Amino acid sequence: MNAFDVRPTLDAPDDDPYVWLEDVEGERALAWAAGQSARTLKHFGGTQFERDRAALTAIFDNRDNLPLIARRSQYLYNYWRDDGNPRGLWRRTTLAAYMKADPQWELLLDLDALAASDGEDWIWDGASIEPERRERAVLRLSRGGSDAVVHREFDLISLSFVADGFNLPEAKGYVNWLDPDTLLLSSALGNGMATRSGYARTVRLWKRDADPLTTPAIFEAGFESFQVSGHSDRTARSERLWFIEQPAFFEKISWIGDRSGPRRQIDLPRDASWRVFGDWLAVRPRKPWTVGGTTHPADALIVISLSSFLAGGRRFETLFQPGERRSMQSFFWNDGKLIISYLVNLVSRFEMFTPGRQEWTRRVLHTLPAEGTVD
Repeated sequence: MNAFDVRPTLDAPDDDPYVWLEDVEGERALAWAAGQSARTLKHFGGTQFERDRAALTAIFDNRDNLPLIARRSQYLYNYWRDDGNPRGLWRRTTLAAYMKADPQWELLLDLDALAASDGEDWIWDGASIEPERRERAVLRLSRGGSDAVVHREFDLISLSFVADGFNLPEAKGYVNWLDPDTLLLSSALGNGMATRSGYARTVRLWKRDADPLTTPAIFEAGFESFQVSGHSDRTARSERLWFIEQPAFFEKISWIGDRSGPRRQIDLPRDASWRVFGDWLAVRPRKPWTVGGTTHPADALIVISLSSFLAGGRRFETLFQPGERRSMQSFFWNDGKLIISYLVNLVSRFEMFTPGRQEWTRRVLHTLPAEGTVD
């Protein structure tokens, strides 16, 4: 039996005997992957494997599956895949149509047809729709499922790509709309724009018709960071931008700012989860956090006025406390209300909190099923 090679180690991270696997499309790496797949099938393949694969394929290709939707203005958008459309269809409908037994969908893009036309192994990675006019979107297309994507602007009226629009060659990263002619670009595209992990090192203010390679960076981190990002917060009364640096995968340093860049760092634990809506800040510490003379346990959900927090206030109000048999699953804002999902003896519970002038109003959501999560 061959001894296991434990390299790389924390003390010598660059002493890596497997670094050749980074060339994911290289001949040696592909041959190794094929060999590992063959070994796996030899041990675990057979009649039962084929039966299970056929059953799962039938489940995922079932045309009676519930279409998952994202609401943008008057439209509900869905990305649909089945046996006849293995790469998928991007489509939309209205809420009234969606409520019918057999809703009619407007086809926006057939990815199988696009892949055949382009001669590319396109995999859908999502779309960012311009939030003011809702007439344009930037699509994220991945070659073969790679983390790196091609960005292409799409006209939602003519249902065609915009030849001279917000288009980017393949790179790891994201875009976020500020207005119909301006994006926040968080991309590894360009010399010196990638971190050691290969993700975006800068956030750039990209205006229509400008060269993304020369557009100015308004936020940046060091080469050793994991990645950075930026997005617009449309729940504020005036334009508010957030800039995020991730020194490591589970750490975030956050700044509030504007189109000129970050203006102020937010004094929160790096590993805490947080969500903002309007003037409210909700925080879920990952570890016990002592602030304002109070120690909040890990997995609690605490809230405070954002303006008060920025002014130095640290008197949080607790909306959820974990216990021996209950733990937080998730939380999110919806139209100014804070929705939380938690487990009690592994059974899901859902509650909605509404901020008031003096106190928060709590409402248990009995209409939701006990099994599942809410997003």
